[in-house]
Amino acid sequence: MVDKENLFGTDGIRGLVNEFPMIPEIALRLGLAAGEYFREGNRRHKVLIGKDTRLSGYIFETALTSGLCASGMDVYLVGPLPTPAISFLTRNMRADLGIVISASHNPYYDNGIKFFDKYGFKLNNGAEFEITQMVLDKNRKWDYPKSHKVGRAFKIEDSPGRYIVSLKHSFPPHLTLDNIKIVLDCANGATYRVAPLVFEELGAEVIKIGVQPNGININEKCGALFPDRVRDEVLKYGADIGIALDGDGDRVILVDEKGRIIDGDQIMAFCAEEMMKEGELSGGRLVATVMSNMALELFMKDLGGELVRTPVGDRFVVEKMRDIQASFGGEQSGHLIFLKHSTTGDGILAALQALKIMQQTQKRLSELAGKLDLFPQKMINIRVDKKIPFKDIPEIEKMVEEVEEKLKGKGRVLLRYSGTEPKARIMVEGEDMELVEKFAQDLADVVRTSLCN
Repeated sequence: MVDKENLFGTDGIRGLVNEFPMIPEIALRLGLAAGEYFREGNRRHKVLIGKDTRLSGYIFETALTSGLCASGMDVYLVGPLPTPAISFLTRNMRADLGIVISASHNPYYDNGIKFFDKYGFKLNNGAEFEITQMVLDKNRKWDYPKSHKVGRAFKIEDSPGRYIVSLKHSFPPHLTLDNIKIVLDCANGATYRVAPLVFEELGAEVIKIGVQPNGININEKCGALFPDRVRDEVLKYGADIGIALDGDGDRVILVDEKGRIIDGDQIMAFCAEEMMKEGELSGGRLVATVMSNMALELFMKDLGGELVRTPVGDRFVVEKMRDIQASFGGEQSGHLIFLKHSTTGDGILAALQALKIMQQTQKRLSELAGKLDLFPQKMINIRVDKKIPFKDIPEIEKMVEEVEEKLKGKGRVLLRYSGTEPKARIMVEGEDMELVEKFAQDLADVVRTSLCN
């Protein structure tokens, strides 16, 4: 192994199950390393472990628990719960560390591991790097505690209830969802138990899909990556809103009553506008990534606010929000962070905030989301054999320059590598959809030639 290799990508460790790094040995060493890293003082230490519904979750839950207990940490197993629930419960139960076993929106044959500190925030680069060095050091001598100080493992049964109560507290007590019909797709993932209860207990009529996980159907043609299924059900049942969550519940895509799909940028627009009216958008600043549509930037400017951009990844959005003391931010993909209520993206919470605005303003979702007229945007993902900096490949640089010249300042080109998969992502944005698609395909052809085979 390379000495300075980092196991962590933009959202924890992720990969194909039973291939490095997603193998039991690495999970065991992660437990040992995290236990040693977070252990301080002569006291009992507490770690929460949650997971989504993947079949392989048992493998990594057991391996992590072994490592953590051996390092002297008490482990509290909460079972299948959304990623934001683990963030909340880590704070709520005064734990030293929270761990989520999930590969988010990826297929079942992938899995991942991500960590939250005691404040419910994802670990910084420094902590991830130090833990990586401990894990990859084959000659490391672990600082095992004495036998009477090893940890215990417990199962916590009331965790879903605690999380549901916290979500309902984010919804104004004077409002209900009594007159709302919802189509809810839980992607056969971590939200399948809690999400329906949240909306039903607030009074909504909920039509449920994606709530029958079997270990291998998580994200399978359902959830936030496949909102067409929700759209069809919204139109079929005449619902007021469709809510599509992803496998670990940290992102959401909405569908309005007319069957139009509403992405994270459109949700951020009407939420930011309402928050500005209520004086809750700190500094008038909305934090989003380089992927967010140019229209959102212009929308914020027209409101008298500002769009602050970050690299792709909800962790970077949260870091920037904390740095500039912003209250709201998110990603086009549906990670939305309301720092007043949560320290990470939460799909159920974001849907509740959208419903709150619908109820307060008595406006349909189509009217709220229609305020943002998106620029045409084309994204192409290409599986690559290597990740060479794009600027180091003359053919790609030349094509980018040619496309940008043709866009004449009325569009954007963005090339980046996925932080969780071996993929290059090509995005072109402009005024003319036909040209945008052509330019994106031209760039994709050059990337394929340069980085595949």
